[in-house]
Amino acid sequence: MASLSKISITRPVLAAVMSVLILLLGIVGYFFLGTREYPVVDSPVVTITTVYPGASADVIASQVTKPLEEAIAEANGIRTIKSVSREQVSVISVEFNLNTDLEAAASDVRDKVSKSRMQLPTDIEPPVVEKSGPSEALVFLIVQSKTKSLEDITDFVNTNIKERLQSIPGVRLVNVYVGRKRSMRLRMDPVKMSAYGLTPSDIQQALQRENVELPSGRIEGQNAEVSLRTKGRLVTEDDFNNMIISQKNGAMIRFKDIGTAVMSSKNERTSMITFRGPTANLRGNECESATGC
Repeated sequence: MASLSKISITRPVLAAVMSVLILLLGIVGYFFLGTREYPVVDSPVVTITTVYPGASADVIASQVTKPLEEAIAEANGIRTIKSVSREQVSVISVEFNLNTDLEAAASDVRDKVSKSRMQLPTDIEPPVVEKSGPSEALVFLIVQSKTKSLEDITDFVNTNIKERLQSIPGVRLVNVYVGRKRSMRLRMDPVKMSAYGLTPSDIQQALQRENVELPSGRIEGQNAEVSLRTKGRLVTEDDFNNMIISQKNGAMIRFKDIGTAVMSSKNERTSMITFRGPTANLRGNECESATGC
């Protein structure tokens, strides 16, 4: 078998062409091949967020975070588990090994969380499992108006902006912060409730009984069929104020007899203030507080 040096001597044109090709490949690789002095070595991370309305940090830690951690620890490829227990919220971050597939890891974590659901309080909101790969970019978009309320802005963002942002290729998750969703607040008078012999559980049972929309069946004819619908949902303030709580001695007790229903925000503890001035900057013009900033 002929050696490379012998072929180059006997066929100088072929040797010259090969040299030129190697030179061209080197030039192309120099300009087009990506190189990094500090390559990305971030591990895949899966975050589990659980909301328990009205619970303190100690209750969150003992009844939510601890059972979830024990269940998640059985997943494969876990590197570290970090958790934060705050008032009403539990956040658990699970970091996996570098060679772990993020999709498989997230699916495994969801299975473990589902199996531990029976050990958690029954009135918590379903845990949310989110995955985050390396080098994910965060983009903040501020929406404000001089004429609209924060509730109207939140409705507009959820209806128009959020859906369009989620449809952009490459966007993994869109969250709305400091928003206020509309909600009906039932403000009860303890003195009037005591006079009628009622408790907050009676109000809750009345809501579950009156504020429902059940299937009503259908009417079948010889040539047509009509589905029936019973509108049983309470929508306006008058609907809630006229809600029947109970009947005693032949008299109906309505909610307006013991309190008032007011259309307000679901969460009144957050607000947003935009600062404008010489000291404002791109990251310092947002504020979230329960009492203002």
